[in-house]
Amino acid sequence: MPKTALAPAKASVTEIARLQKEATPRNVEGMARFGINPDRTLSIPVPVLRAIAKEVGRNHTLARELWATGIHDARHLAAMIAEPQRTTKREMEDWARDLDSWDVCDGACFDLWRYTPHAYEKAAQWARRDGEFVRRAGFALMAGLAVGDKQAPDERFLAFLPLIEEASDDGRNFVKKALNWALRQIGKRNVALNRTAIATAERIRARSTPAARWVAADALRELRSDAVQRRLRSKRSTS
Repeated sequence: MPKTALAPAKASVTEIARLQKEATPRNVEGMARFGINPDRTLSIPVPVLRAIAKEVGRNHTLARELWATGIHDARHLAAMIAEPQRTTKREMEDWARDLDSWDVCDGACFDLWRYTPHAYEKAAQWARRDGEFVRRAGFALMAGLAVGDKQAPDERFLAFLPLIEEASDDGRNFVKKALNWALRQIGKRNVALNRTAIATAERIRARSTPAARWVAADALRELRSDAVQRRLRSKRSTS
């Protein structure tokens, strides 16, 4: 059980009971096959959790209580209903230390953390941490920002590329996949970032470790693809 796991607080008892009714135990084994930690999980499909989150609305107090239970699905829901502007740096650190599965990690990054005022700072910090899922969170957060923060200047993402290159020898599966994800999403923002991301990938390939070669080959395949290049040229011509 995670260190922060507690008995549900009064405000979250109803939601925990509701989650338990939606549990699908038969799916737990399948989750494990996809690399999802099956411990303390109710195996509730994400669309069901999103429907519950829509009904509940943003509720930061409830989100904190749900996260503290240590239940896998409750933490998914917590990230969906937490309030980005009320999310503190300390809270992000506490939740990041609790991460033990890639799906909750990515959900927290995409549903909550990328909308907080601390997103860029934490992405950079976490990219240099040792913990597998904290480090993954750093790169998943970079990917989320590259996809969603449409108005951000290129400088924001140029600052991430040296961190991606620095970590590219990390052979841990959940880290290298998130690192690759961040590199590809940054390189698909515009023509200038595409060129710089390709140059970064070429330097990564020269590092010659198995992880670096995989990251570089996969990123270069997409960033140089006809589909990506056509889209970027079209985007530039209409801007």
